[in-house]
Parts: sequence; structure tokens; C-alpha cells
Amino acid sequence: MTAVPNDRSRDAASRRVLRTFLWAFGFLLIYSRVALAADGKIFDKGQLDIRELLRAGGFIGYLTIGLSVAMVALIVEHLLTIRRNTLVPRGFADQCQQLIANGQLVQAETLCREQASLLSYVVGIGLQEADLGVNSMIKAMEDAIAEQAARLTRKIEYLSLIGVIGPMLGLMGTVWGMIQAFAEFAEKATPRTSDFAPSISEALVTTLFGLIVAVPAQVAFAMFRNRIDSYIAEAAVSAETIVAPLKRRLAQRKAEAKPAPPTPPAAEGRRP
Repeated sequence: MTAVPNDRSRDAASRRVLRTFLWAFGFLLIYSRVALAADGKIFDKGQLDIRELLRAGGFIGYLTIGLSVAMVALIVEHLLTIRRNTLVPRGFADQCQQLIANGQLVQAETLCREQASLLSYVVGIGLQEADLGVNSMIKAMEDAIAEQAARLTRKIEYLSLIGVIGPMLGLMGTVWGMIQAFAEFAEKATPRTSDFAPSISEALVTTLFGLIVAVPAQVAFAMFRNRIDSYIAEAAVSAETIVAPLKRRLAQRKAEAKPAPPTPPAAEGRRP
């Protein structure tokens, strides 16, 4: 069987992404212990204090930042793997079609295994079913295209998940911050609005973090989804073009093997 393209490289990329996320998240947890020890205002004389902004986000804020690190790692990995030269490489279609046109099917299958890609996987699956006829070959290629489309779509769904989880974490942090702010407000004998405003601003920091993560994650998800749809359609058309000589040869062979219709008996003359 033709292997699914780039299994080893995909596994290595996934391990790199996970390792990067764990290192970054560990650094954020260590830094959070230092930042939480400080106490100040997010804005000091009109200037934004980044350390205080991170401190105001609390644990949920750092968790959201960890999601942003994972998002960036996923985007970089997808940019390297979901591209035309990787999925539908140039030159492969002409080379494989030439081999098929010359009847060198074994060499064509070897080429599909050596140059692992979306297009080579689909063509290789079709060549394996060529002995069963044109219909079986086309059906196998259609199934392979659908399988690879689903695999690539599942691959980018983590970006959509991050885009959904980010605002939810931000909202949860904001609700918890509002609860704490109102509790502190209620404990004061003569509360003033100036005492209440800083707590509200700190409570909204996690919502800001969540939106900062969600917007680029959803944009990247839509971009990669459109890119996958385009490459899947291009691969399907290219695969049909590559195996076109083989389809014509199989159809001609089937027509030659079809038995000739029996000759009808000569009509007898009418009796007087």
C-alpha cells in the first residue's frame, strides 16, 4: 500500500510543537510567581505596565498566553506543511503521466512512493486498483481524496478550538475578577468609585487576552481551510489528468475483449 504522505515529518513536527508549548508554558508559570508578587497599577501616569498587565491576568491569563504560544507554533507548522509544493508538487504530474502513458505502471507506483505528497498518494492508490477496472480505480482515487481532505481538515481544527476556548477562558477570568471586585467593594464602609475602577480594569484583562488569541486563531483557521479546499480540488483534477492515458487503455482493452454480438439468422422466404 502507498503510505500516507509525510508521516515521519508530521510526527516530528507535532513533537516540536508540543515541546515548544511545554517549555513556553513552564516559563510562563515560573514568571507568574515573580509577577504576582508585585502590586501596582496597569497604567501608571498614562503608560502601560506590561508586568502589571500580566499580573492582573492571573493564572487564567497565563493559561491564555500559553494557548497563544501553541497557536503560533501550529500556524508555523501549517505554513510549512500545507502548501502547494508539499501537497501538489510541481513536476510530479508530468513525470508520472509520462510513465503511465508509456505503460510503465510499476515505475509510476515507485515514483508515487518515493515522492510522498497528497497527489502522489491519490495516484498511487488509483494505480493499485487499476487491475480491477476503470470504475474501481476512479472510486479508489475519490475515496483517497476524501480521506486526505478529512485528515487535513482535522489537522487545522486545533486552531478553531483555540479560537473558541480563548474567549471562554477570558470570560471566566473576567467573571471571577468581577466577583472579587464586588466582594472587596462590599467590605468597605464608605466605598468610592475610584476604589472600584482598578478592580474592574484588572478583571477585564483576561477578556482582552482571550480576544487577542481568538482573532488570529480564527483568521488562520479560515485561511488554511480555504487553502486546503483549493489544493484538494487541484489534486483531484491533476490526478484525473495523470491517469487519463491508463483510463483510455483500459477502456480500449475492455472494448476489444467484449465478444462480438451473434449474427442473426437469415430470414426465410415466405411460403406461397
